Order: sequence, then C-alpha cells, then structure tokens
Amino acid sequence: IVYATFAVILVVLPVMALSGIAGRLFGPLGLAYTLAVLASLAVALSVTPALAMALLTRRGLPRTDPPAVRWTRGRYEALLKRVARRPRALVAAALAFTAAGCAALPLLGASFIPELKEGHFIVHMSAVPGTSIAQSMRIGERVDEALLALPVVRSVGQRVGRAELADDTWGPHYSEFEVDLKPGLSGGQSEAALAEVRKALESFVGVNFAVNTFLSERIDETLSGTTAPVAVKLYGDDLELLDRKAQELARVLRAVSGAADVQIQSPPGLPQVTIALRPADVARWGFDPLDVLERIRTAYQGDIVGQTYEGNRVFNVIAILDAATRNDIARIRELPLHSPGDVYVPLGRIADVYQGAGRYQVQHEGARRLQTVTASVSGTDVGSFVAAARRAIAAKVRLPPATYVEFSGTAQAQGRSRRDLLVDSLGAGLGIVLLLSVVTRNWRNLLLVLANLPFALAGGVLAALAIGGELSLGAMVGFVALFGISLRNSILMIDHYERLVGAEGMRWDLATAVRGAADRLTPILMTSLVTGLGVLPLALGMDAPGREIEGPMAVVILGGLLTSMVLNLLVLPTLALRYGRFEAPA
Repeated sequence: IVYATFAVILVVLPVMALSGIAGRLFGPLGLAYTLAVLASLAVALSVTPALAMALLTRRGLPRTDPPAVRWTRGRYEALLKRVARRPRALVAAALAFTAAGCAALPLLGASFIPELKEGHFIVHMSAVPGTSIAQSMRIGERVDEALLALPVVRSVGQRVGRAELADDTWGPHYSEFEVDLKPGLSGGQSEAALAEVRKALESFVGVNFAVNTFLSERIDETLSGTTAPVAVKLYGDDLELLDRKAQELARVLRAVSGAADVQIQSPPGLPQVTIALRPADVARWGFDPLDVLERIRTAYQGDIVGQTYEGNRVFNVIAILDAATRNDIARIRELPLHSPGDVYVPLGRIADVYQGAGRYQVQHEGARRLQTVTASVSGTDVGSFVAAARRAIAAKVRLPPATYVEFSGTAQAQGRSRRDLLVDSLGAGLGIVLLLSVVTRNWRNLLLVLANLPFALAGGVLAALAIGGELSLGAMVGFVALFGISLRNSILMIDHYERLVGAEGMRWDLATAVRGAADRLTPILMTSLVTGLGVLPLALGMDAPGREIEGPMAVVILGGLLTSMVLNLLVLPTLALRYGRFEAPA
C-alpha cells in the first residue's frame, strides 16, 4: 500500500508541475489529490489498525463473507478458470483492443480549454478605421435589433470606442456588445445560441464581427494578447508589405475549414489630415518651423495657458479653437499665424494641407513591427484548425526575407502544456519504474505491473472518441489520474501473488493464481466503483455550464477504469500465470 501510494503521487506530480494557465487550473487539483492520498495513507497505517483492535472483537468478526461477495467470487473464479485455459486467445484479444485504442489516438483533435458555456457573449464589431462614434452607434442600433430578435437573447448593450484613460487602444470605429442569454440554457442550447448569433451578424456588410465568451476571451488575451483563440502574427519591417501580406493571410484563413470571425487587428486606412510645411515659404515669412507646428498643435489640440480658482478647487485655462472651426477641415488652410514681421499669414501660404490615409495603431512586439490576423474556430478543434492553417499558409503565401509568421494563442499553449506534461511524465515514469523495482522481485513481474497502463490508455482514448474526439487539457489530466489508479490496482495484485508464494508457501499454479485474483476482487471492484461513482456526475453533465473542463477528464477516467479493471481481473492473472515468476525466498 505504501509503495502503491507513492507511485500514485509520482503520477500526479506532472500535473502539479504544469506552468502558466494550465498550472493555475489543474495545479490545485493535483495538490489536493496528493494531500488527500497522503492523509489516507497515514490513517490507513495508524488509525485503522487501532480501530480494528478496538472494534472488531473476535466474536464480532463474521465467519463468512457476505452473500453478495460469495456469489460474485464464485462466479469470478469459474470465469477466470475458463479464460485461463485459453491464454493465447485472451492475450490476442487484449492486444487487439489495445492496438485499436492506440490507433484511434491520432484521430483525436486537440484543444486547450473547451468552449465555456457562460450564458453570455461578447460581440466585437470593427468598422472601417475613422468611423465616427455617431456612425458606430447607428450601426449598433441595427445590430441590437437583430440580436434582440433571437428568442435566446435577453438583453444587449453596446460600448463604443474607449474611455479617456483606458488601457485599450481602440478607436471610435470599434464597439463591443454585451449579449446576455436567457437563463437555464443547457450546453447544447448554448452552442446553438452561438450559431444563431453568428448567423444574425452575417447580414451586416462592411463591418467585421467576433463572438466569444468572457472567460474564454480573458484566457485568449492572456495567452496571445488578442481576444481570439487563434492569432497569426506577421513580423517584418515594411508596414506596406505587412498590410498586403496580412490581407493574403486573412483570405487564406477564411478558406480553411472551421474558420470564423477572421479579422486584421490593425487595418490601415484611417483618414488623416497632413500638414507639410514648405521650407522656402516658411523662411521667406520669417517663421520658425517648430514654432509653426506648436501653434497648430495649440489651435487644434489645446494648451494650458493659466489657472483659475473657485474656492479650494483649481481649474486649468486652455486655449483652443472653437469646435466649429476645429471640425471644419476646409478651414485649416485659413488658420492665421502671426509672423515676426507683425503680419498675419494664412497657413495655406506656407504649408500644403491635404487629406490622406494613415494608421490608428502600429503594433510592435520584441522591437519588431507586426500585423496580427485573428480567427475563431467553429465546427472543429483548435489543434486541427491550426495544423490545416499552417499547411495552407505555407502553400499559398510567399513571404520575403526577414518577414515570417508565428502562431500564438490556445494552440500554442496547448502544445506547450502537452510537451511539459509529456516530459514531466517521462521523469515520473522513471521514478515509478525505480520504485516498482523495489517492490517486485524480478523484471518479469515489473512488466506485469506496467502492462495495465496501455489497456487503460486504450479505454480512455475510445471514451474520448465517443464524446466527440477532442483531447482537451482536462482529458490529458484525466489520463494521468487514470494511470495512477490502474497502477495501484496492478501493484496490489502482483504483490498479493508474491505474498501467497513467498510468505504462505503456496505453489505457483492455476489454483494459486485464481485464489489470489479472487482475494483482490473486492478491493479492485470497490476502488474502481467508488472512483467511477465519484466522477460519474461530472461525466453525465459534461455539457452543462461549469463542467466543460473537468467533464472530459471524468469521461476518460470512466472509460479507462472499465478497461483497466477488466485487465486486472481477467488478463493480468492469465499473464501472471504464464509469464510471472513467483518463488519462495531461499
């Protein structure tokens, strides 16, 4: 029991070692599980024997097993004797099942965190840069009407632009809609509501939309800096080239199966007024170029020229043109400038004033310019979508030297977490092998203990395939927990065989194998059934809000427990009878 408990703890250690968001989500689960297992070990070795001495008196002990245990044991012994006489057929069936499960592993898609059903959507609307707040509000009123017409929507609220001191860098062309769904929707109804919202937004031309839930958006923003699960970052030095290639990337991504809400994060085209001074005319009128630009800034942006007081309150006095003059682009050339020669010169006499296009934002990361193309995923998993997008971009987009593409977001986090979990699991596996080499007396018995793991893996993979074929981070953690439970049952079975032969002097034959397996029937059944019943509510309601992460984990544990229990009770005794080495000590 002590060695089996420490083996379970070694299996859970990779979960506790996860970094980033995955570590924050599953680290407390692994820590709580480890502490609970250690506490149960301490109770089993100290409190349980003392209570047995105090409560289980000799007269109070039952002379026979309960009827249900006797009936189950008799049927199990008869079944085990029959299958033990056909070891080749049983082993072939076990190998075929394991091969089928492992062959289905590449069919599983990959995702970081499943789509969360929060009963609330955030809809991002991006119009052409330079769109005014009034125009964004007019478009927003039509969007409100379209969304409120859906039977699943309870309320819609719009936010336009950004606050004066906000951290966001959006312009007035950008809006966010808070879409609140009616309460009591199930997981399937929430997915249908998302499809209805996206369909209602398809009728609006000239604006781009992206739909996400609040928590998923916060996770995506933490991972990639964007509010979408997939972010394709294009790095380079030439802004014009980045704009053209970003348009190509967006067209390629829209053609990939499962792409939704494809957007360019900082598109060019912001209307702007350019004032270009003519040096010869500036010098002829005696102006200082910097002084001219400073006066233009004061006229249109304002400048503090003094302070006024009202009681104990202080107010700045700002000099600025009146609103009517500032908002009339045609009157910029008429701005009078007082020259050193004590005459007023219109701005148009010394500068060219014209309207052009610019950018409201130039993105940088790692001291390099970039353009970001984001996308949501619908109808497939993020891992498969990213793999297809990589192939499509490599085949259709030609990038010049010093310009390259990088994927970020949940797919990158999923790959990093999977890599960390695999590397840490290999280290934990080495520790488990060293630990089991102390328990078992030869390498044959060690391999018998480890033979349970592929069978549990096959059951977990087939269970994940049955619920949609998506391997999320929660499902991967479920495999880790499943391996710990299966490993403990195998250790207890092989250790009991060694005790029967080594301590009780029984000869290793079919009768001993059947008796040892029957002795471990009740503990293995109880361990598997109690664990299965514990995670069954999570598995049954895996589509319900709040169970999206741990629901797949519970399904994997249930599927793997079923197959590993069959291996422990039927295949492992047969393998031990044929390949095990159990001898009495000299």
